[in-house]
Amino acid sequence: MLYFALEYRRAIDRLTGDQASGLRAYELGNEEWELVKQVTDVLKVYKHATLRFSRGTPSLPSVIPAMDHIDDVLTTQSLDTKYLPAVRAACALSKKTLNRYYEKTDVSKTYRIAMMLHPRHKLQYFRNRTWPEEWIIEAHALLRSEFDENYASIPVPDDFAEVQRVTQPKPEVRTIITATLFNAIDFAFTRIRTATSTVK
Repeated sequence: MLYFALEYRRAIDRLTGDQASGLRAYELGNEEWELVKQVTDVLKVYKHATLRFSRGTPSLPSVIPAMDHIDDVLTTQSLDTKYLPAVRAACALSKKTLNRYYEKTDVSKTYRIAMMLHPRHKLQYFRNRTWPEEWIIEAHALLRSEFDENYASIPVPDDFAEVQRVTQPKPEVRTIITATLFNAIDFAFTRIRTATSTVK
């Protein structure tokens, strides 16, 4: 809505500035338009997060990183003097509200476990975010406990090792696949070069 208002500012100014329209009470001054512009900028981080989590496959391991990103952005914006004091105060209040929701992720162990099991994050994410070491140890213990309670006692089939051995491609098969792939790439580049040289 705010983005739309900024895009059509001239039309809105003309409409609200016309006495005959009866909308003079809604006319915005330059300071108010600046406020609209700054609030639009600040709200982008929420728009991007909303669109990301509205997709068909929202991912549990991306909740904490998304909240961390929003927190980083709000921290920067709440201190940035290019924003009006009212906007900076709104960012600080928004950050406070976000942190209340962030604390609720501690209630469910699922978020931390999902982060640690995600190949991209694991425990390193928490270290990169400079979590206190005792929190990282606690998260690791939580994962270990969950595994021991629910999965450690599940018997592994005797033929699992055989299945794993059979599914691993032999080195010579990998070489053939790699060679075929590179031949296909070379062929594609040759076709592209030929096509572009005939266009000239």
